[in-house]
Amino acid sequence: MNDKYAPHIEELAKALDGIDHDDIKIELDKLIRFRVPLEEAKRTVLNKFSSKEAPEIKIKDISNAPKSFTLKGRITSVEKRNFVLKGETVDLYSGKILDETGVCLFTAWNDFCLNEGDIIRVHHAYMKLWNNRPELNFGQRSIVEKLPEDPSIPRTEQLFTQTKKIIEINSSDLLVSSQGIVTEMYHRDVTVKGKDTTIIEGVIADETGKLPFTSWVPMDGVDIGNAISFKAAHVRIFRGIPSLNFTHETSWELLPDNKCPFSKNKIMTHEPTSIPIASVLEKNGLFDAVVTGNIISVRPGSGLIERCPVCNRVVQNNVCRAHGTVEGVKDMRIKAILDDGTGAVYIMLNRELSETIYGRSMDEAENIIKLSLSKDAVYESMKRSLIGTYLTVRGNSSKSEFGTTIVARSVWVPEDDLLSRLESLLLKLPEDV
Repeated sequence: MNDKYAPHIEELAKALDGIDHDDIKIELDKLIRFRVPLEEAKRTVLNKFSSKEAPEIKIKDISNAPKSFTLKGRITSVEKRNFVLKGETVDLYSGKILDETGVCLFTAWNDFCLNEGDIIRVHHAYMKLWNNRPELNFGQRSIVEKLPEDPSIPRTEQLFTQTKKIIEINSSDLLVSSQGIVTEMYHRDVTVKGKDTTIIEGVIADETGKLPFTSWVPMDGVDIGNAISFKAAHVRIFRGIPSLNFTHETSWELLPDNKCPFSKNKIMTHEPTSIPIASVLEKNGLFDAVVTGNIISVRPGSGLIERCPVCNRVVQNNVCRAHGTVEGVKDMRIKAILDDGTGAVYIMLNRELSETIYGRSMDEAENIIKLSLSKDAVYESMKRSLIGTYLTVRGNSSKSEFGTTIVARSVWVPEDDLLSRLESLLLKLPEDV
């Protein structure tokens, strides 16, 4: 058999773990000699030697998919990306695939020569959760066969757009339609694939909540305070927080005042109020959340630190995990745990907020270290000063395997006094206590 088929034999051998290479080679050679197309021949060999063919599922069922399955669908987008794995640059291919029941993201860990519009059947695919989204994956054990055109499979993912309120948009959504008020808006110049582009960023809100948005297309006539209705916005996830992306596929229109379903003035003037920390813990991420509680712990890593001048990571002994030996840039931060009785979250305060809450500047903190001759002096001082402090924190929350963290955008001491808080707590106690 021609050596050009060796990679295909190896691919089949990986998919058919335990089957002898020679047996695979004999069967494939037999089919090739009868002029069976290569992809069809591979599928036939796979079917013959598989003790149990993986069940074929639809995209709507991918959340509950078995460990290995087969799926048929149309590629609607694909792009090549690379990342560093164990010191080596590895290529992967990602995009979207749909069938008549839905659309989902996919990641291919090998080059299967996929193109936009291709209809494929993937054998031995598997599902992984990424940013809490079910994602189709196929790699070393997978076999991908390209199929002829099938009119039953849609050509556009816009058919699966859902209409939702802002607060209902979550990490499981890919395309959504909604309405809202533009509460923030600004332009920013970026470089995409070597081309300078101006994008629009901002925040859109309705009576239920708010989310950040990015528009990659002009939004002529739209300004802060305008109400808009949009269809087929892409939902992106960053650190568990959804954001809206307006592309050429997204349509939008300005809503006149008599068609706006909510009060513009109320939304524009609304200041977010504190919510129970338990409500934050229920979400994978929240945009612009406000919580109030007591600092019950100041965590190691607080105080004076040094950051990498390239990537901003915290460095130890002038060594960055990504860039090696560097000249660290001095900074200050507070890492703490905030508890309100319903739950607890980590909070992260940058230099400016740390100086405000700690009551000392970074220069003063450096003097504390010089006088004490201990690099932990500021951290110990922060613990003495801050534990028990009653604070309100405003920022974005995100959840990881280590817990939920709020990166503070602002922080302040609430105006309500201790007496009123005690009275509120006493009212919650049973009368017989």
